[in-house]
Amino acid sequence: MEQTTIVGIDVGTTKICTLVAEVNPDRAIRIVGVGVTPAQGIRKGVIANVKDAGNAIAESIRLAEQSSGYEIASAYVGLAGAHVNALNSRGVIALNNGHKNIHPADISRVLESAQAVSLPDNREILHVIPRSFTVDGDDGVQDPLGMHAQRLEVEAHIVTGATSSINNLVQCVQDNGVEIDALVLEPLASGEAVLTDMEKEMGVVLADIGGGTTDIAIFIEGSIWHTSVLPTGGQQLTNDIAVGLHAPFDVAETVKIKHGHTVPAKIAEDEWLEAAVFGDMGRQKIKRRFLAEIIQARIEEIFELVLQEVKRSGYDSLLPAGVVLCGGTANLTGIKETGRRVMKMPLRLGAPHDLRGVIDNLNEPAYATSVGLLEWGKDHQPQVIIKRKQTGLTLPKWLKALLPG
Repeated sequence: MEQTTIVGIDVGTTKICTLVAEVNPDRAIRIVGVGVTPAQGIRKGVIANVKDAGNAIAESIRLAEQSSGYEIASAYVGLAGAHVNALNSRGVIALNNGHKNIHPADISRVLESAQAVSLPDNREILHVIPRSFTVDGDDGVQDPLGMHAQRLEVEAHIVTGATSSINNLVQCVQDNGVEIDALVLEPLASGEAVLTDMEKEMGVVLADIGGGTTDIAIFIEGSIWHTSVLPTGGQQLTNDIAVGLHAPFDVAETVKIKHGHTVPAKIAEDEWLEAAVFGDMGRQKIKRRFLAEIIQARIEEIFELVLQEVKRSGYDSLLPAGVVLCGGTANLTGIKETGRRVMKMPLRLGAPHDLRGVIDNLNEPAYATSVGLLEWGKDHQPQVIIKRKQTGLTLPKWLKALLPG
């Protein structure tokens, strides 16, 4: 196998991260380019201003090209936002010519059968992910390829998104001369980077608390069983702090990062901090415990919403591996303790690991999606990217849906 090069673009509410990586013949990823810029024109994971978002994406791509020496022709792009929905569907086919071996074409046909669901005209299918197969009545089959059968059934997880939101994201990327190999639901990408095979097999919840959304994915028996996107995240927390302290948003963000804590009881009564506030008072002294009380209220609410979603899925009794937490908000001091108390489940922080190359700060929970897009691309027909000095660049076509395999 020749070395290939893949790109992931994480279009988040607070940052745009473009990563370029080389995939070696041993399937190991080596990151060779990084471009991180503040997000513009994006609200709760959705494009709100095409021009501003496109410019931010352009700058992220430029920095990644500059650091890697590659010209980016195509990329795997993360997708989030409250417009994303998911459902589970069943498909069934009879195998032609009676009893025969199951071929890849048969698996494709049964997945197409599972897609026969009624969707509004303003929604598109993003992913059709097989949960498990049933072969001639024997269920729980993970890989039916090559098995003898007359009848093949599949339980599939189908992820859909709003057509307008999808098209706006596609336009912002393609306007920068980059084609889309696949749109990848962000919690699926994050899971690739931070979950272990054992956690996925036993049953685990991935909770990615980003700037504008909290992305949830439930994995059981090695497959995805449930996904959801909640319209709340770190920016809502920063806004609470800004309101509570009467401070500008950027000041509140800095205070959150430097002094934030989710357990007020662990902050001494006499611990103070200073922050610039509105009005003519300039800098004002603020009790750190008061800051922690503001943070605690919002973080508890986020965990309660995650727990509600887990219970709504009906799989809450099938998750012995508990919760793996990632996203930028996961760095808050005390958040693990708060999460365990609210959700009453085991909980750990998830961050990309065993990274090679230009890793900078990529081994932080905030970059789970960015690194996960590379892992996803590696396992789903990565595209070759031509270096700047070469000509005859051929751009791959955008596929609106990609079937994991």
